[in-house]
Amino acid sequence: MNAYRQQLISLAHPVYFSLLASVAAGIINTVWVSRLGGSALAAVAVATNTENVLLGVALVFGSGTTVLVAHARGAGEAGAVRAAVRGGWAVCALLTPVVVVGGFLLREPLARLVLGGGSAQSLAVGYFAISLPGVAVFFAQQLVDGILKGAGDTRTPMRLALLANGLILVCDPFLIQAYGVQGAAASTVLCRSVALGAGLVALRRNRLLRAAAEARPAQSLAGAARWTLRTGLPMSADFTVRQAGALVLVAIVARLGVTAVAAYSIAYKVMYVATMGFYAVRQAASIHTAHLLGAGQDARRAIGRQAMLVAGAFAVAAAVLLGVTAPWTMAAFGAGPDVARAGALFLRCIGPYLLLTACFIALGGVFEGSGGAPVLVRVTVLGTAVQLPLAYGLTGLGLPGVCLALAVAMGVQCAVVLVVFRRARRQEGSDVSLARVA
Repeated sequence: MNAYRQQLISLAHPVYFSLLASVAAGIINTVWVSRLGGSALAAVAVATNTENVLLGVALVFGSGTTVLVAHARGAGEAGAVRAAVRGGWAVCALLTPVVVVGGFLLREPLARLVLGGGSAQSLAVGYFAISLPGVAVFFAQQLVDGILKGAGDTRTPMRLALLANGLILVCDPFLIQAYGVQGAAASTVLCRSVALGAGLVALRRNRLLRAAAEARPAQSLAGAARWTLRTGLPMSADFTVRQAGALVLVAIVARLGVTAVAAYSIAYKVMYVATMGFYAVRQAASIHTAHLLGAGQDARRAIGRQAMLVAGAFAVAAAVLLGVTAPWTMAAFGAGPDVARAGALFLRCIGPYLLLTACFIALGGVFEGSGGAPVLVRVTVLGTAVQLPLAYGLTGLGLPGVCLALAVAMGVQCAVVLVVFRRARRQEGSDVSLARVA
């Protein structure tokens, strides 16, 4: 097997299982909360979506630190590793109080804005009263994972995710039964706290990080924090643009009626099985690219090719599996006949989009690992600008029209990013980042 491909798979598969564990725990959490009624389910759904938005904030210091630590590790500079870790903690410490205090004080207006009153709003406020202070744990956990991944250890974050989500599955029934919606929030925060404690122990035991802790930082704390922000902000912006585009797309699908929205929502969740794999390859490509660049090896071309190959093969397998099992998959989510038919049709039409998305997301890891994340933001904005009007115009074709719009927009993004990547390839081996080439 190609050495780059082998390394990508080795780094990616623990990340994939940790992502899947989080998705599975969220689904089980929803199942338990649904027993409390529709208002409780709506409240928790709003809170969960809010956390997805906050994940974009966590990417600033989480993913930014991953790239910087991986680069410093490749260069063999213990002082640079320590500076990257300190910069990540500094940015995390700067952003966490703003989000926690601001969110807690605004929990009622936030719930009212989304739910517009009623019992669901009061339940959401109660959930936020626990979950928003718990963001401090969530942010710290994301940073610990990012540091370990940058150090080349993606297995420990996987074990921490399995620990946290396994505990959530055990604690949810008891705490939800005892305290209702707030019990669900408490379960999540408490179980993540246990995993965070284990993660901090893992940081202290990591050889690379232990050696770096004794080295003189290569940068001042302020300088390291600025580098973390400069590296992580484009990744956060890319994620935020995608999330915003996905929300607008739901509103466009709503023009097709309740059945289409329900089918699209279920199918989109099912697609996580595939898209989480793409993002796992992306993280692996980012880590490996940064590490080799730090070591003075410019292997962007080889890593990019292998990343697209691995993610593309996974996408083809996922598209075939989803197409064959579509009716049973929809039925497993309790969809009625009309919703099941619409969802199955969507899943059988989504293959081209999945393949193009796999290539774009995987190749994006090479950009992130070599300082080219700002390029991805611009390409994502362009793709969203194409996708939304096109989806609106093709709604007359139903959900297949939405699939077509998604595929065309992603095709545009792939074409642009490949052009930029080829320009970078011509300068491979020189001291030029993708960001400067673009």
